[in-house]
Amino acid sequence: MPTSTLAGRRIVITRPAADATRLADRLRALGAVPIVAPAIRIEFTDPPELDRALANLGGYHWIVFTSRSGVEAVFRRTGSVAGPKVAAIGPATATTLHARGVEPDLVPAEFVAEAILEALGEVRGLRFLLPRADIAREALAEGLERRGAVVHEIAAYRTTEVSTSRADLGPVDAVTFTSSSTVRGFLAGGPVPDGAKVVCIGPITAQAAREHGLDVAAVAERYTEDGLIAALVAAFGGR
Repeated sequence: MPTSTLAGRRIVITRPAADATRLADRLRALGAVPIVAPAIRIEFTDPPELDRALANLGGYHWIVFTSRSGVEAVFRRTGSVAGPKVAAIGPATATTLHARGVEPDLVPAEFVAEAILEALGEVRGLRFLLPRADIAREALAEGLERRGAVVHEIAAYRTTEVSTSRADLGPVDAVTFTSSSTVRGFLAGGPVPDGAKVVCIGPITAQAAREHGLDVAAVAERYTEDGLIAALVAAFGGR
């Protein structure tokens, strides 16, 4: 990947501050100028319902993690998820599990709920624990229930949009979005700067951007940080 494609480009990262560091470092290494402007923040709620579920993990066949924050929310309350099989949507979530000593039994080839449903196969009668964000998509839970699974969803953390007016970002070449909530949060603080390309990590995020009237310049083919960087390169005419 040629570094010259992104050299000098001022690229906004809308992820929560704690999640933005690695992407900022990678963009900086490619010659870009990262601008961290978090559009959402993560608040761990530590619900008692989660503690009860973790104390009775033997009652579940699967625990499904759909984000790194979901992993962190669980391991704030326990040191182990022994018992049920473990599924992770996406390599970043899987890497966070690895850091906790957990080897996922399933990581689907595509990093969306629909892909994990297909990868799981027959689930009738199986019990699933889904620690998730309060605003997470319902596609996974609804899909599992339609197939006859018993699903226990727990809002283990809260995603809050940063809706206050933000400071002037200066000239911007691109704004990256990594979730529908980053789109909403960023726009709540002001418009996308004139001339900035909108680059999204996947089709669901891109759909949210378009629904808010944004012209999406590029969408990652793989819904990962690598895919997002490749989409940025493509947006600026690189290969």
